[in-house]
Amino acid sequence: MDGDLILVIVVATALAFDFTNGFHDTANAIATSVSTRALSPRNAVLIASVLNFAGAFISLKVAATVGKGIVDASAATTTVVFAGLIGAIAWNLATWYFGLPSSSSHALIGGLVGAAFVASGTGAVNGNGLIEKVIVPGLVAPVLAFLVAGIAIVAAYRIVGRIRPGPVNRGYRLGQIVSGSLFSLAHGTNDAQKTMGIITLALIAHGNLSPDRFDVPTWVIVSSAGAIALGTYSGGWRIIRTMGNRIIKMDPAQGFSAQGAGAAVVLTASHLGYPLSTTHVISGAIMGAGAAKRVSAVRWGLAGNIAVAWVLTLPAAAIIGGIVYGITEIFGNGALGPLVVAVSFFGLLLAIFGRRLNRGPALTAGA
Repeated sequence: MDGDLILVIVVATALAFDFTNGFHDTANAIATSVSTRALSPRNAVLIASVLNFAGAFISLKVAATVGKGIVDASAATTTVVFAGLIGAIAWNLATWYFGLPSSSSHALIGGLVGAAFVASGTGAVNGNGLIEKVIVPGLVAPVLAFLVAGIAIVAAYRIVGRIRPGPVNRGYRLGQIVSGSLFSLAHGTNDAQKTMGIITLALIAHGNLSPDRFDVPTWVIVSSAGAIALGTYSGGWRIIRTMGNRIIKMDPAQGFSAQGAGAAVVLTASHLGYPLSTTHVISGAIMGAGAAKRVSAVRWGLAGNIAVAWVLTLPAAAIIGGIVYGITEIFGNGALGPLVVAVSFFGLLLAIFGRRLNRGPALTAGA
């Protein structure tokens, strides 16, 4: 009975994480389109949420990496998975609160690694998988997006260099609808799979699925896709303001180039099974599109703050995940620990954010 209750708590927490992933990463897909006025905020969010849902059904390679490539499945109990999820949600909400576009993907992986480490030691963590599938791609992807977006914007300016700005901007705004939609599809393909992997890992730990094969049930795919789509539709205007206006002041050609470069990198990573940070990718692409036009156009101080958040995400979420696992252990091996932590954590969030929302509309579109 305790095991069943823990599983229910884990699945609910995983879908809550997926929801926070959606509203935290909405900016990845739509900030450039909103800031250049290619789309209204409402239409941009609607398109992003629909395509996030659709993208979740394209591939399951990232889900397999998260579910069996980062921590030893035998060490990933349902309580470990729960603690990792709380670590990820806590970091997501902290960075959202301060408007920093950090990585939900790295927060999830960091939380899981930290909880597994506290539970079973270093043997529970697949170091090679963590380096090859997470850290190296995490370093390479934003640099690659930076370069691709820089090349794309130089080519775009050369192509339209002799045409009047009015028609050029209108054309690229139409192009941004396509490139933004493609990035939204890519975002759903990569990010929703991480929650699928976590829930499937919990089902294996609970004994519902065989550890010999990594088969994601259909209900897991549909619920994960629905949660991230709902989170996306709820928006995340703090981070949209940072991504859309504060890194650089974009024109439609830059927005189109950044979105196209980001989509290409994320879709390639999804095909290879890398749980990439879409936040890192689009941030790198936006900086590349700005720097290729004029190096001083990029607000490098803000870019440095974002980079600090990137560096901190894995260890910070790991520390929180480890602490949460330690707290659950105080209550024994049953469902009481996760239940107490879940009720306390979400009650605290409700108190904090409920009070803030009662003061007035904290989230406004910055574009």
